Amino acid sequence: MEEQPPESPQPETRDGQPTQGTPYTLGILCHLLAFSGYLVPFGNIFGPLVLWLLKRAEDPFVEACGKEAINFQITMTIYAAICGLSILIGIGLILLPIVMILNIVYTVIAAIKASEGRSYHYPLTIRLIQ
Repeated sequence: MEEQPPESPQPETRDGQPTQGTPYTLGILCHLLAFSGYLVPFGNIFGPLVLWLLKRAEDPFVEACGKEAINFQITMTIYAAICGLSILIGIGLILLPIVMILNIVYTVIAAIKASEGRSYHYPLTIRLIQ
């Protein structure tokens, strides 16, 4: 007689609709949408902003992740612009790659923390959205 495989657990539901992925997927996406800035000008700001505006009322985790991601990406854009201007005096050639690397590293760290269900507070961030 063959053993029957155990039944898979039923997916979690929200308002009668099954949820997709983990409960933290949208929080992770808030952080990772910042990489759209490599494809679309200012996509690093508009990607997280659109998701945050659409889902912040439904999920407090998206509210927290979205605010952090938007604040950080606006801050990094300001830092990159300053570094871009400082290329004229030479120091921007060193600072701009550092800012870009920090942006990537901190965004990945934030996405990992969000996948664990923890909110991440980016360092060096100007808190524009409270």
